[in-house]
Amino acid sequence: MIGSELLLLAALATPVALLVACGSRWVRARMMALLGLAPLPALAAALLAVDGPPLVFAETRQHITFALDPAGAILLGVAALLWSAAGFYAWTYLRDEPHQGRFAVYWLLTLTGSLGVFITADLFTFYLAFALVSLAAYGLVIFDGTPRARRAGIIYLVLALLGEVALLMGFVLLAVAIPGDSLAIRDAVAALPDSPWRDPTVALLIVGFGLKMGLVPLHVWLPVAHPAAPMPASAVLSGAIIKAGVIGLIRFLPFETPLPDWGAILTVVGLFTAFYSVAIGITQSNPKTVLAYSSVSQMGFVAAVLGMGLAVGLSGTAMLVVVFYAAHHLLAKGALFLAVGVAAATGPRRLWWVLAPAAILALGVGGLPLTGGALAKLAVKPLLGEELVGLLATLSAIGTTLLMLHFLHRLAASASPEPAATASLGLTLPWLTMFGAALVIPWMLYEVTGIGAWSDALQPKLLWAGLWPVLIGAVLALGLWRWGRHLPQVPEGDIVVAGERAVGVLFTWGDVLERMEGKLRRWPVAALMLLVITFLIGGALVGGQ
Repeated sequence: MIGSELLLLAALATPVALLVACGSRWVRARMMALLGLAPLPALAAALLAVDGPPLVFAETRQHITFALDPAGAILLGVAALLWSAAGFYAWTYLRDEPHQGRFAVYWLLTLTGSLGVFITADLFTFYLAFALVSLAAYGLVIFDGTPRARRAGIIYLVLALLGEVALLMGFVLLAVAIPGDSLAIRDAVAALPDSPWRDPTVALLIVGFGLKMGLVPLHVWLPVAHPAAPMPASAVLSGAIIKAGVIGLIRFLPFETPLPDWGAILTVVGLFTAFYSVAIGITQSNPKTVLAYSSVSQMGFVAAVLGMGLAVGLSGTAMLVVVFYAAHHLLAKGALFLAVGVAAATGPRRLWWVLAPAAILALGVGGLPLTGGALAKLAVKPLLGEELVGLLATLSAIGTTLLMLHFLHRLAASASPEPAATASLGLTLPWLTMFGAALVIPWMLYEVTGIGAWSDALQPKLLWAGLWPVLIGAVLALGLWRWGRHLPQVPEGDIVVAGERAVGVLFTWGDVLERMEGKLRRWPVAALMLLVITFLIGGALVGGQ
């Protein structure tokens, strides 16, 4: 076993090995120092194992298979980079936290699932990875142990389990439609258009993966989980973990066979999500909450692009455009979440050096020329056309700029009360690394993947096409700062707050979960329970064939 197969094995074996090592109390107490190293083999695999021979285990009907195509490699690479930067960031951010070992265990569990979804090539293993990232992230959300964190954890867990149920049902329908004993993802997707259960399968897939992406009305876990989680956890939640939903839609929807009705539904839901989240986001005061609603909006836009592709059919090259857009969001949003922690540790006298890079990234998300965001919006434009959807995409860029300028306004207000305070290098260096990556990597990918050429992207007419929506968004932001106090104060989670009173079942489990929390905080129980749950659910999937 050499070359790409060894790299694929190392990508997942490294965090698993570190997790096993946490069985030692001495190692567990020092594991925070290694979190930044755990994703590096996955980064190497993303660079060196693309389109290489697959890694196949267990020559049975399950055929546990790992493989890396260009789409998976792009998302795996940028996700591994963010996980590494956030891991080093966490080492400093939580240096005074007495329960670092527990955090490290949940981090490694979530990391394993997050990386796994990009390289798995069969239904069984993909489901295990997806379930692991969903369930283990609960530990990151509730880590602080505050009432706010526990409430966010309950909301997150209820919705995560809802998503897992939807996906389990969808995967069982996929499995029974495959001729023979194969569980390969490519065979499942090929059989889906002719399946008698095609429509319910597609519906379940959209619900399951759309919930992870935060599509409205299943978005409410994002704006409550992000403010409650520690800063490095928020960065990977918004940057890397929600991309599990993106890769899920890309992997499992039959884009080579046009499905106009489902494409239209996904497009409408995506566009509604994009605009709704901007409208709610500008009413928020916590910069992390504003970023959460921005992520919901951006994932809505990605869903709309995928919906357009599903309606007319999307080639492999065009699919890379969607992946490119998602990769830029991962880099930029991960860096911006890390910037929130840096700003909170920086006094007003030195805040400018935090705000200036953050402004470049924030406006880049809106499409500021010469940024990765401008390239991403330019790349997806042909998929949206020039008619109504294209117009709505332009309006979305204006709204995104407005929301991101509101974020910068709230970020400036979150500085340390100490005028001369300076963030430590342990926070600053990972943040600046992600800032540089968000600037440079999109330009590299744009040319290397064949999505476009630099010379075309630098044409004056295209630069102006990206600039004027940003300028309009800036004008609207001035109005928001002047008259925004008249806007209603929408609580974090918006519709879930109203639903909490009507749907008491969300909190009937609260006492049970709180009693379990003490045991879940002990890492062996938590790790064992999560792994057992994911394997049991995965076993149900295999048994359904």
